[in-house]
Amino acid sequence: MKRFTLRLRAGAWRRTLAGAALALTGTFAHAAVGLAGIAATAPDGPITVYYPTDGTARPVVRGPFTLDLAVDAAPKAGNGRLVVVSHGSGGGAWTHADVARALVDDGFVVAVPQHRGDSHGDDAHPGPDSWTIRPGEVVRAIDAVGRDPRFAALVRLDKVGVYGMSAGGHTALSLAGGRWSPATFAHHCEAHLAEDFQSCVGLATQLTGSPLDGVRKWLALAVIRHRFGADDRPRSDGDPRIAAIVASVPFAADFDMSSLARPRVPLGLVTVQHDRWLTPRFHGDRVLAACRPCERLADLADGGHGALLSPLPPGLTGLAGDMLNDPPGFARAATMPAVDRKIAAFFGAHLAPLGAPAATSMASAKP
Repeated sequence: MKRFTLRLRAGAWRRTLAGAALALTGTFAHAAVGLAGIAATAPDGPITVYYPTDGTARPVVRGPFTLDLAVDAAPKAGNGRLVVVSHGSGGGAWTHADVARALVDDGFVVAVPQHRGDSHGDDAHPGPDSWTIRPGEVVRAIDAVGRDPRFAALVRLDKVGVYGMSAGGHTALSLAGGRWSPATFAHHCEAHLAEDFQSCVGLATQLTGSPLDGVRKWLALAVIRHRFGADDRPRSDGDPRIAAIVASVPFAADFDMSSLARPRVPLGLVTVQHDRWLTPRFHGDRVLAACRPCERLADLADGGHGALLSPLPPGLTGLAGDMLNDPPGFARAATMPAVDRKIAAFFGAHLAPLGAPAATSMASAKP
């Protein structure tokens, strides 16, 4: 992979110029989306980076997707800011390519770390085991971008954004100051197993209305109690460089809601009302009920959990298809680009480009 390094003084000048241009225009248009990788460094997995470039985008195949990207093209100065994306359970960088593109269009560099034990290539430890280590992986991804000579001169890390979806939304809430524990997860499942079954068991099984449902519920609770019921140590994470967070359809039932009443940074949420994986009243809607300063960026009345997988993996069948495919009548093509722009605008408001004043949203101005 070809690398290049800008002199620090030249890099600072370019960042200032890019920030001033963004302040005047409100967008970083006419740049292609570059794609590069940062190699895995123990204990962390690889990091995918999307970024502005003057390179030529071409169709590239990544997993089941064909995406228009400029692979390994030279980065160009954007708005000087970084957003780290925490993907959902079993996910990865490609299912967040659309929101990454919206962010790059506004000048951001976007880094997507592959979470150990809970990604498309490694699903050995989903749930609380992964949730415990994910925030540290996000923080180390910030460090990794700052060390990389391709990007170090183009971003300042004093104000970084974090975006998370589903299990990544749990990561986002934790980094916003939310406190949770595996035991609280177990308590939620004990109290609401039938109402929120998939959030407790993932894609391992489902309730079918048959006499075997009793066995499924008994077995699920036995496993959850054994693995998580005794671990009541509160987890809460943060990093002073993280200055704005968006959580989309987050897993949130195991959080102490008092810890999210006043997040340590501006917190935006995206919710859906046809979520068959995470029942909204136990998760995203519950956060919004507790968090007065939070900003609801979008609420998709017709959307399902997979709406925030953008693009959605094609050909999903079985239980995964039931949980993630769009509900009938959901107008993805007409809806999701505007949602992605709202997410990018939220970060633009709270992570001011270099040389531009920070904007203040109505939600963040609440007393």
